[in-house]
Amino acid sequence: MPTVSVKWQKEIFPAVEIDTTQPPYVFKCQLYDLTGVPPERQKIMVKGGLLKDDADWSTLGVKEGQRLMMMGTADDVVKAPDKGPVFMEDLPEEEQVVNVGHGVGLFNLGNTCYMNSTLQCLHSVPELKTALQNYVNSGRSNDLDQYSHLLTIATREVFNELDRNVRPVAPLQFLSVLRKKYPQFAQQQNGVYMQQDAEECWTQLMYTLSQSLGSSESSEISAAVKTLFGIDLVSRIRCTESGEESSEIESVYALKCHISQEVNHLHEGLKRGLKSELEKASPALGRSAIFNKESCITELPRYLTVQFVRFFWKRETNQKAKILRKVDYPLELDVYDLCSEELRQKLQAPRQILREAENKKLGLKVQDKASNENDVNTPKSEIAVANSGESSTATSTEVAVPSEKKIQLTGIYDLVAVLTHKGRSADSGHYVAWVKQENGKWVQYDDDNPIPQREEDITKLSGGGDWHMAYICMYKARVI
Repeated sequence: MPTVSVKWQKEIFPAVEIDTTQPPYVFKCQLYDLTGVPPERQKIMVKGGLLKDDADWSTLGVKEGQRLMMMGTADDVVKAPDKGPVFMEDLPEEEQVVNVGHGVGLFNLGNTCYMNSTLQCLHSVPELKTALQNYVNSGRSNDLDQYSHLLTIATREVFNELDRNVRPVAPLQFLSVLRKKYPQFAQQQNGVYMQQDAEECWTQLMYTLSQSLGSSESSEISAAVKTLFGIDLVSRIRCTESGEESSEIESVYALKCHISQEVNHLHEGLKRGLKSELEKASPALGRSAIFNKESCITELPRYLTVQFVRFFWKRETNQKAKILRKVDYPLELDVYDLCSEELRQKLQAPRQILREAENKKLGLKVQDKASNENDVNTPKSEIAVANSGESSTATSTEVAVPSEKKIQLTGIYDLVAVLTHKGRSADSGHYVAWVKQENGKWVQYDDDNPIPQREEDITKLSGGGDWHMAYICMYKARVI
């Protein structure tokens, strides 16, 4: 991949990397982000004349360190390129068949795989897309800043493009607004935008959407992100030295899987993540002391996000280092034993109904309703929704999603997306999304390249080497 300098007006951009495996249009998208000149206005001089969007780099003779001249007028307002989208219905019938079954990719605009993989995972949540469609452009409340509003709009637009296009999408507007809202994603090194941490991108985007959709005038949308992704925890904090006790309640958007020599499986890491030690002032002792914090879940979301805590700050190298240890994760995750006693009681009836429905589907004898709920091993099945008579009394296991009937959670979740990282540092290497489609098939989104995958290969991304390993897993609730 040659690195060139680009002269535009009086400015010189000294180190712009050209990915020769991508069409020149992607290079123009990089320059758009640097200069604000839309690709269709760019005139870049190369061997043989002007650089065309679909030219073959191998015939252009671009050399390392070469200076390219660019002419064009910058936009005052960031907008998506006017390059016409290609819609499914406009394609020949034989090409439509090829594109059925999985979505399209996102162009890498220069170390943006962290962003692309995040967007592909979240794009797989239809309820989030519905909430975004109902978000009113002009409905920004006074307590919502402009860039949060614009980032929400940009998220909606890139999701729409992914749904309608059959060729890769260049998320220019989203990237531009993301960098304005969160300047950390605009960091450069030697004139090149740096790789960033996908988990930080996921967390910041989730926070923004929770703020903007939460400030919408529509009461149905106001709790959309919280309902879909929010996890409520209650924590007991105790000092063994003084016997002091207190409790606290918090809401998070992901559970942490802490990795150590004793952790071989996701469930073990989640248990470890709900226990911690902290040092704080002890009124009884009149000094700082160590407190033990134990948490449990009091309310579950429709989509459960799990982050593998694989990175830590290494002082010797002054960068994030990676834990490569293999940690297995399942296609089906049961979090019953991570819940509070009160939530467990509320989960029992829906779990029994689900179990009976699954057993019936498998042709098995219906279990005794008094079966012990401490046995969290539930038969695996393709069933996602079982019809049942719902209680008229709402509980914390009931979730109201816009345009849907109330559903009851069971504490059992099915894997629908995995975001992986390949490399030794969070701020380098490569991020990829692996997403389950509506037809049940899995697709790997390696930037603009969607690749069909077998389900049995998805759980092999568990680490233990330099191959892609799970960094974030997203599970969908199995409900009744």
